Amino acid sequence: MAREVPYSAAMERLKSISQGFACTLLLLASGASLFAAAESDESTRGFTFSERFQGSVNTLGAVNELDSNIGYNFNTHLGVDGGLPVYFVRPSSATTSTTGMTSSNGIGNAYGQVRLTFANPLVNFESSLTGTAPTGDKTAGFSTGHATADWSNYFDHSFSRLTPFGDVGIANSVSDTMFFIRPYTTYGFVTHMEGGAKYRLAPMLSVGASLYEIAPSGQQTVISRVVKAQSQSSSRQSHGAFETANQTTGSSNIAADHGFSAWVQVRPLKTINLFAAYTRSTQYSLDTLSFGVSFNVGSAIRSLGI
Repeated sequence: MAREVPYSAAMERLKSISQGFACTLLLLASGASLFAAAESDESTRGFTFSERFQGSVNTLGAVNELDSNIGYNFNTHLGVDGGLPVYFVRPSSATTSTTGMTSSNGIGNAYGQVRLTFANPLVNFESSLTGTAPTGDKTAGFSTGHATADWSNYFDHSFSRLTPFGDVGIANSVSDTMFFIRPYTTYGFVTHMEGGAKYRLAPMLSVGASLYEIAPSGQQTVISRVVKAQSQSSSRQSHGAFETANQTTGSSNIAADHGFSAWVQVRPLKTINLFAAYTRSTQYSLDTLSFGVSFNVGSAIRSLGI
């Protein structure tokens, strides 16, 4: 029977990182004159450079990520990019009291990606192959300790302001999404699926919702980001292995997940994107609030003629 997770602990963690988010917005405002100068989107060919900061908060704590990404578009169809995420984990007081886990920071897995994009009046399609190297600390949950690969296929079609979309792929690790930094990572074969729709309320404002499912096959290893190797606890009631142990190996069901997300996105400038989201994991009875801000640094620099 699914439990109803109280929002008080999640809101407590959200308040604890609000100051950091406010500082981010302050930097955004102070640099607005630079970004406002950009009058066009990414060119179809050339280098790209972006920065993204996002965080996910629930009763287990807050997992924040800073991702620096650089790439190159050969044309409208083919592009490559890569980056290195940095994680900032802040367990909730309840997690700390039962596991002894303290805050941790560190780099994640360095990654590289190849993207093929095809725009079509019938359907827009993008296929991407992403690989990672095990550069992160496994005991902190920042890596699986193995190289990973993910092949994803995204498609959508717009009907005026409404854009239905779908995404299906295969991988040997469960990846984070734009709207959900998971409190764990996994190693083992999985199929991931997502379907939903986005709706443009105004030129700078859109909302969206989707359903997702993670379907693992074979043996799986789940590695927690909120429980360190030396901080395991078996007395706490949990719905996921990542809540009480740093690493758990078992059958496919320990990595399975399904649920839904809803979000709002604001794009005040062509080089800046803000979002806030809610994700409900029905598998783990876990409610997560997320936020994020991204900067298209490359486009802003090109607008200055550099």
